[in-house]
Amino acid sequence: MSAKNILTQAPPYPVEKTIKRLGANLRTARLRRNLTIEEAAAKIGTGPRAVSDAEQGKVSTGIAVYIALLWAYDLLDAAEKLADPSQDEIGLALSLGRDQARARVRRTQ
Repeated sequence: MSAKNILTQAPPYPVEKTIKRLGANLRTARLRRNLTIEEAAAKIGTGPRAVSDAEQGKVSTGIAVYIALLWAYDLLDAAEKLADPSQDEIGLALSLGRDQARARVRRTQ
């Protein structure tokens, strides 16, 4: 019996909604460029099913497909700003001068 990924079966509503919106936006971008699903798939080196799944906002679709489609449509600049540490107001506030490269496990004494 294989382990099930709950995130792909029942993601939090805001996550699912955002991925579905991204998929719809990618479909609009493809259509505006007058590309078929097959042409978009060929451009990113995958099959049409992956493009179709991404456009439907399926959470099981790999992030590489979404990012590659953004690249194919010359929309990658916006993706490069995702999780930009300089724009992470909460993270910046929490760090308060601590500039750690990674989180460390706290040991109890």
